[in-house]
Amino acid sequence: MDVLDRAERYLQLHGRLIDRMRFAALFADGPRERVLDVLRCYQNADGGFGNALEPDLRGAGSQPEPVEVAFWILDELDAFDSPMVPAACDYLARVSASDGGVPFVLPSVRDTPRAPWWQTDDDPPGTLIPTASVAGLLHKHGSTHPWLATATDFCWSRIAALSETSPYEARSVVTFLDLVPDRGRAEAEFARLRDAILATVALDPDEAGEAHFPLDFAPSPLRLPLFSQEVLDVHLDALAAAQSADGGWNGNWPMWTPLVEHEWGGYVTVQRLRTLRAYGRLP
Repeated sequence: MDVLDRAERYLQLHGRLIDRMRFAALFADGPRERVLDVLRCYQNADGGFGNALEPDLRGAGSQPEPVEVAFWILDELDAFDSPMVPAACDYLARVSASDGGVPFVLPSVRDTPRAPWWQTDDDPPGTLIPTASVAGLLHKHGSTHPWLATATDFCWSRIAALSETSPYEARSVVTFLDLVPDRGRAEAEFARLRDAILATVALDPDEAGEAHFPLDFAPSPLRLPLFSQEVLDVHLDALAAAQSADGGWNGNWPMWTPLVEHEWGGYVTVQRLRTLRAYGRLP
């Protein structure tokens, strides 16, 4: 069996419906609309997303981070014309902090089952996670929603204040700087922050634990010159070799309850296949 056949078998055994539909749409000529049908079930009446679309947030209520998950799925389908997008932006506008960004997580998370790292203060500020990634994707697809201008100003301000960063924040910054239309400003900030970003990257493909590898920052080719082709090739080889005996891939962060291991496994497997295809590594 080849890479795709093994992955499809893995998804049949372990994946959520949405990830099986994503695989079908992206790799088996399946209908895009079926993915959108399933994704709509994760969107709430307030326009936000919840219902464990982000598997570590188990509650039904909306949170900012699942909007990013939804937007990456819409991006892979080139479906930013969906009514789900402006509804989600309306939600983000309502939950944004006074500084213009959306918080990492809202206090309502305390009333729901969740991974232990989803913690927040009573009045959380805006953060680059997920504001920067969400704003970058909206720019990529030409959104004109009013929230985007406010979010973009927030991102520029927060990025300008950075001198060091953390892996997840750096990944959000890279997404924003790679996709925002103001290329001169983006390239200047990238040049200033490149070393700080690289300090968060695990360049050894065998590094254990919750490491963040080059392909996590560049799951498809970037406009920004963050990694050489030689570095990417080493990690693409390692990624292809990491397909498990049962055909899937999974995250390298703690799987805090048995169900999330399956849910993340399906999501990550589709992501890894997309990366291999983006770099010409699928048969």
